[in-house]
Amino acid sequence: MPITSPSPEQRLLEVASHLFYAEGIHAVGVDRVIAEAGVAKATLYAHFASKADLVAAYLERQSLAWVSAVRDRAAAHDPGTRSAVLAPFGVLDDRARTADYRGCPFINAAAEFPDPGPVATQVAAHRRRLRSTFATLAGPRGSEPELLDALVVLYDGAMSAAHLDGDPDVVSHAAAVAARLLEGQGTPRASSGGRNAAASARAVEGQGGALPED
Repeated sequence: MPITSPSPEQRLLEVASHLFYAEGIHAVGVDRVIAEAGVAKATLYAHFASKADLVAAYLERQSLAWVSAVRDRAAAHDPGTRSAVLAPFGVLDDRARTADYRGCPFINAAAEFPDPGPVATQVAAHRRRLRSTFATLAGPRGSEPELLDALVVLYDGAMSAAHLDGDPDVVSHAAAVAARLLEGQGTPRASSGGRNAAASARAVEGQGGALPED
């Protein structure tokens, strides 16, 4: 089968994705993206009306790639099993151990684009995708909002801490807390005063059921 070269749009997205994540969005101008992608400026604006639209496309690409990676990781496990529910942590653990890990691209983008617009729209879309992915992986327990809250908070905290503390092992620690939550009785009590994710996950009620191993 002949190898096809990436289209100009694909090259732009590939270069933008690498530069935006590695160096920051505002730090990278469109002229640099154009130069490294080897396309004309008119080509960029034929596909993306503005830099914000290019950033939004980069974020959508990142989000869909994350969903695909998690699905691949969970494919061998039935929804509702512990291995399926913890698949996102496994994907994150692999990513956090790479030399170019810079934390969450959506948190980074939201910090640089705090106002409503195409970037904020894609950040919100990923947050919905993140939660719905956990809900699907959790099977019957995916309808428990408190459980989903705890899993998402644990995941978010691990993703940020692995970068800020320079310690990828925090991801496995968060996964272990999530596993204890899944194996314990019920779902976590609502916490107050901004308690950390680990404390919230340990505060379980006395009713409910554990997820099966696999």
